Amino acid sequence: MKLSLLVPCYNEEEGIPHLSQQLAPVLKELSQKWDLELVFIDDGSKDQTYSLLQQYFGEKANTKIIRHETNQNLGAALRTGFANVSGDVIVTIDSDCSYDPREIIPMLFLLDEQTDMVTASPYHPLGKVENVPKYRLFLSKSISFLYRRLTGSKIHTFTALVRAQKRKVIENVTFSSPNFLATAEILIGALDKGYVVKEYPTTLRVRQYGVSKMKLLKVMGSHVKYLVKLFPRAVGLWVGFGKK
Repeated sequence: MKLSLLVPCYNEEEGIPHLSQQLAPVLKELSQKWDLELVFIDDGSKDQTYSLLQQYFGEKANTKIIRHETNQNLGAALRTGFANVSGDVIVTIDSDCSYDPREIIPMLFLLDEQTDMVTASPYHPLGKVENVPKYRLFLSKSISFLYRRLTGSKIHTFTALVRAQKRKVIENVTFSSPNFLATAEILIGALDKGYVVKEYPTTLRVRQYGVSKMKLLKVMGSHVKYLVKLFPRAVGLWVGFGKK
């Protein structure tokens, strides 16, 4: 089977060498079992991200490095990436290694015949968070808690980019957000389609290189609007439970 590893990047010149170092043993192990494809989306970086991607990954077999002329944000980078992957399984990861890339391998073991998506979950009772600013952690946990209640699911983390999913998920789940809300939209869309989603408890760490590109207030506003959109459906779900 073919596996596509999709990595969105934006102004990550400080972290590309570290990403290459962390991915090397993972790619070696994955290539023993999978027909492996690497897809990088440089989302209009203004630094040396694109040239460094070429330097560290450009010579690797089955590698695509696609560049947006202007920054379009994470949701757009994912749409471009999904349109250019060819794998039976698609894995998305952060370029900053805030989640250890080695976690990809045990996550793939959970992607069995009955499971359509496996998502990293630091907010799972068995997950961990290290050195992430408390205010960001509070906001992110609160959003995931509200999504959990409104969707009626048992998922603890809705906002992680690190996921493994079967191709049918990206072919059948649509999302409209241009920004970081896209991760929650995709997961909730998968649940709505009846796909089976498993969590993989893992550790979220503060990035070592560069700075976060997420515009926190704008993204939180997007989440609030999306939560309001979900609320009528949640009311219907609760009423349905009440009648049983």
